[in-house]
Amino acid sequence: MSINPCVRVLSLAIGLVAALSFAPPASAVVPFPAAPNPATQAAKLIAALEKGDCAAFIADGDATFSAFKKEQFDFFAAQLSARLKQGYDISPLGELKKRGQRVTLWRITFKGGGDDLLATLSMSEGKITGFWVN
Repeated sequence: MSINPCVRVLSLAIGLVAALSFAPPASAVVPFPAAPNPATQAAKLIAALEKGDCAAFIADGDATFSAFKKEQFDFFAAQLSARLKQGYDISPLGELKKRGQRVTLWRITFKGGGDDLLATLSMSEGKITGFWVN
């Protein structure tokens, strides 16, 4: 049995209209946010250390990182903020995967001279899980 071509086109048109009527409008489609960029996150963390802003430092962390105590942060920031305030540059050194986390390495060079520092940023599922400066 053959279907009349006009009936076939009409059936397809009705199906298309029905499908489009149930689709959400384009304005209702919300894209997933992009995963945070490690370079942006490292810069935010170092700027928070420079300014002594604990809230900014822990803002993008997971539950464990966000539990970082202000006293610990103040001690850590006090050791670095004077040098950071003189100016610094951040350069990427590399990236690796460790225990399912994205780990990025950063070189901090100071405009005032002195030894460079190595910063290690760990992230998982878009959240900061660790940040160490040596």
